Amino acid sequence: MTGPSKGGPSKTARATAGALMDIEAVLFRPEDPFIFTSGRASPVYVDCRRIISFPRERARLMDLAVALIDKAIGRDAIDVVAGGETAGIPFAAWIAERLDKPMVYIRKKPKGFGRNTQIEGTFAEGARVLLVEDLATDGGSKLNFIDAVRAAGGEIAHALVIFHYGIFPQSVTALAERGVALHALATWWDALAVAEERGYLSGEGLRDVRAFLKDPEGWSAAHGGKTSADIATGG
Repeated sequence: MTGPSKGGPSKTARATAGALMDIEAVLFRPEDPFIFTSGRASPVYVDCRRIISFPRERARLMDLAVALIDKAIGRDAIDVVAGGETAGIPFAAWIAERLDKPMVYIRKKPKGFGRNTQIEGTFAEGARVLLVEDLATDGGSKLNFIDAVRAAGGEIAHALVIFHYGIFPQSVTALAERGVALHALATWWDALAVAEERGYLSGEGLRDVRAFLKDPEGWSAAHGGKTSADIATGG
């Protein structure tokens, strides 16, 4: 998904976006853009880590995640649930518990001592692993985790995130090139639709956020931020 859903957000996406807004995990600030560590400028910000502090919303989102897994993947097609360091770990644990599956977590790099493993926990050769993360932007960070699973003898064909930016085509294509399908509960297009319905955004603010979602590179450059080309070249 790299654009607005035809017919508007699904029930799952609407419920997810609403829950994230209720706990202030998604923010809209077109008049005072966020400048991320990368240097990119953005009128929107999402912090899925906040979910862990809100039991009711947390339970609801995990239930939605399991329902999506059952519909899009099938729990019988999963042997192990893997959380990516660090934000994906709690979500992987809650999902594994609901699915009654083993869980592991994957470090960003081997820990450098002891067994020097990158994966904590264990699974059998050929185990079918579901990667769980909190967020997907351009998909690049997932590739390291995918490689680690395969290097350890696991099979991986699916990754699940709570929130997918949905505005960078490479977030889907980069994973697809590795044979992995990306599944998400909601995107920024879904959040924008719910924000408009709730009256959080209107007029110029609404137009500004929509312009960013259609052209994040151009919007960032026009608002004092970097583009992907700048970031890649260190500019």
